[in-house]
Amino acid sequence: MAALTPAAVRAQIQAGTAEPIYLILGEDEVEKSALAAEFADLVDEGLRAFNVERIHAGDLTTGDRLADGVASIVAAVRTLPMMVPRRIVTVLQAETLIAPKRESDAATRALEQLEELIRRPEPQTTLVLVATSVDKRGRMYKLLQKQAVVVECGALADVADAERWVRTRVSAANAVIDPAAARLVAQRAGVDVKRLRADVDRLLLYTLGQKQITLDDVREVTGPAALQDDWAMTNAIEAGQAAEALRQLALMFDAGAPAEKILGQLGWLVRTKFPALAAGDVRPAIEALFRTDLDLKRSAGDPRVLIERLIVELCAGKRVAARRW
Repeated sequence: MAALTPAAVRAQIQAGTAEPIYLILGEDEVEKSALAAEFADLVDEGLRAFNVERIHAGDLTTGDRLADGVASIVAAVRTLPMMVPRRIVTVLQAETLIAPKRESDAATRALEQLEELIRRPEPQTTLVLVATSVDKRGRMYKLLQKQAVVVECGALADVADAERWVRTRVSAANAVIDPAAARLVAQRAGVDVKRLRADVDRLLLYTLGQKQITLDDVREVTGPAALQDDWAMTNAIEAGQAAEALRQLALMFDAGAPAEKILGQLGWLVRTKFPALAAGDVRPAIEALFRTDLDLKRSAGDPRVLIERLIVELCAGKRVAARRW
C-alpha cells in the first residue's frame, strides 16, 4: 500500500475515509502521538469510550507476554464497533511487534496470528501501529508495507504543515501560541524540522511563565527567514527577474551567507550559463564580477549594496541578450 505524509493522513481522517491499517514511524514522538490521537476524530466523542482503544506493546518482550498481547490486539480489532461505522485500535511502542524475538513456540504462534490479522484486516476497524525505529528488512515490516499505509513522521511537506507542527509542539508543552506567531515561526524556518524544533524550544524558554506566545515574542527570538532554495537567486538572474533575484539575495544575507560565497555563486552562473544564454554579455559580466570582487576586498562599499549592483547589471544584460535571441 502507498506511503503517505502526515498531512495526507489528516486529510483522510477529516474526510472519514481511513484505511484499515496504518504504521506510523519516526523519531518525532510529539508528531507521532498527535497524529495517532487524531484518529479518534473518526468516532463521535460521546461513543469513544466504547470504540477507541489504546494498547501499549512496550512490555511484550517474552513469548508468553507476546502471546497475550497479540491476543488482546486481535480481539480488540475483531470487536465490532458500537453505534458507529468504525472502531479505532492504537498500538503504541509497536516496534516490539514489528521486530520481535521468536524465542519460543508461543511467540512464533503469536506472530503468525498477528500476520494473519494484517493479511485479513477488519474492514470496520482501523488499526494504528505507532513505532520508533524498525528493521525495514524484517518480515513483519515487509508485510506491513504491502498491507498498511506507512507514515513517516519528521518530514514536512510545506509551510502550512510546518505551522501545524509548531502549534502541536507548543500545545504538547502546555503552552498557547497566537496563530500569527505560529505562522511566522513556520515562514522563517520553512520545512527544516531541526530549525523549527530549535526555534520553538527557544520560544518556550523565552516565554516561560507567560500565558501566551505572541507575534512580538517570535520576532524577538527566532532568526530571519530560511532559504528554501539555495539557487533561487541564480535562477532568477537566468530569467532576467531582477526583483526576485534581489529578494533572494536579501534572504541569503539575512540568513548569514557571506558575500564571498554569494559572489562565488554569481561567478559560477556567468561561467557556466551565460555563454549559452547571453554569449555577447559574457565579457561585460566577467568584468563586473572582477570589479565587485576588487571592491569587496578593498572594502570600497557595503557588501550588500555592491552585490545588489552586480545583480542588477547581470539581469539587465540577460534581458538584452534574451531580446536579441
